[in-house]
Amino acid sequence: MSFALWTPLAIPALLAVLSLGVPSPALRRLSPIASSVAVLISGLLLVSVVLADEVPTLGGGLLRADALSAYMLTVVGAVGLVSTWGGLGHATAEPARFTGSYDALISIFLAAMSLAVLADNIGLMWAAVEATTIATAFLVGHHRTPRSLEAAWKYVILGSVGVAIALLGIVLIYAASRGTGEATLSWLVLSQAGLPLDPALIRAGGALAVLGFATKAGLAPMHSWLPDAHSQAPAPVSGLMSGVLLAVALYAILRIQTITDAVIGPDFLRIMLSVGGLLSLFVAAALLIRQRDFKRMLAYSSIEHMGMMAVGAAIGPAALPAVLLYVLGHGLTKATLFVISGRILEVEGTPKIDDVRALLVRRPGLAVPWLIAMAALIGFPPFSIFFSEVGIIVAGFSTGLGVVVGIALVLLLVIFASLTRLTVAMTIGAPAATAFPVVPAAGAGASVTGAVPVSVPSASVTLADAEPHPDDPLMPDRSGHGPMLPLILALGTTAVVAFIAEPVGTLLTRAAEVLGGIQ
Repeated sequence: MSFALWTPLAIPALLAVLSLGVPSPALRRLSPIASSVAVLISGLLLVSVVLADEVPTLGGGLLRADALSAYMLTVVGAVGLVSTWGGLGHATAEPARFTGSYDALISIFLAAMSLAVLADNIGLMWAAVEATTIATAFLVGHHRTPRSLEAAWKYVILGSVGVAIALLGIVLIYAASRGTGEATLSWLVLSQAGLPLDPALIRAGGALAVLGFATKAGLAPMHSWLPDAHSQAPAPVSGLMSGVLLAVALYAILRIQTITDAVIGPDFLRIMLSVGGLLSLFVAAALLIRQRDFKRMLAYSSIEHMGMMAVGAAIGPAALPAVLLYVLGHGLTKATLFVISGRILEVEGTPKIDDVRALLVRRPGLAVPWLIAMAALIGFPPFSIFFSEVGIIVAGFSTGLGVVVGIALVLLLVIFASLTRLTVAMTIGAPAATAFPVVPAAGAGASVTGAVPVSVPSASVTLADAEPHPDDPLMPDRSGHGPMLPLILALGTTAVVAFIAEPVGTLLTRAAEVLGGIQ
């Protein structure tokens, strides 16, 4: 089964080359979907293998799939499929000289994230995370508007600073490993208890590595790149970045945390992650209260959810199954919402919440999936985010971190109220008066105050003239403006996955055990 370790790397890379070299629009449009399918199938094959108590390796152990790696690879493939398949209807026009670059970069992005979760060497994992920065920088600036280019540069600068800090931390961890007799960056070796690693170097290296990867994960106070990048990138790219790029950075943090916990105990990083998580929740709560842009609203929501996952990581083994379930639920839900937000932006022509009203009346084909996905994001049952957050809160109280999860719960309530208010403002209620064309009475030749002016001959108004036409705003738009099946599958998965004990529950348990067991 070792072939499943290289297929999620080789197939997207091959499809990226074909997207650039083959003059076929159909191939270019479908290559990101094919890359996502390759990653998803590879992840599912590896899941079946690890559940049978096997651990496939490749390249002398450089690539390795334990339960956590297999699970994360499956998440990357699933979220990638929702974003790319759901984004088929998204406008991604590009100049002729850049033909195929958008689709090629998405395939490269998927390959880099796959490498990050499959690498046993934390240095190789770092290189893969850095590769995602390079690929997504061009994707963020894809529209080549001043705002998108500014967001791309901001992302490159802050992201590069973050990964540079992480690299310094990894170098220190490598230096600490020299005490074992043979310096190594193998996560499998470094995470073993009882190794003679220098505690001072591990403390400094772990702190720097976590701080650097926290920048990529969008945790406050290193979050400032995230709202700009996610709001300016094409909607499918925003879905990928929010759904799995942040999760892969969190995965790197969890791997580093396992090494530091084995050497210096859990208290040191517990404080860092608790502070970062609560600060992220506070920033999201403060900025969502008066948010006016629905794509930036989703971006700040990503900061909130990553903050809650960081709190779960701080709690430790008792909360890790809930954190891993959170990764899947948030990824699928956020990919769905970003895809829908792109469709709303295309048909409404504005990202401003104040300019998008009564979607449920005017565009039920977009409003209904938006409302369902927002309910999942906010944390309504039966969606998995609800069970994840409850699991983290219960684990926090049971392990003596009641104050931390109590503060988190208060901030979650503020965020819940803010997101509910903004969602209601966009979807519920009657359309504005200007949305209704009014035909004046014969001879009037004028419009009612506040209505759309209509100029007609005084004697030519008939009943047929007053009947609505398909293009009139009075006719509800029931179109989904793109494929609906991937969105339905994503929301359906998040609604049922928390209730599946086999194999999902077993996989989550084994993945948590990889990071230190369940206490």
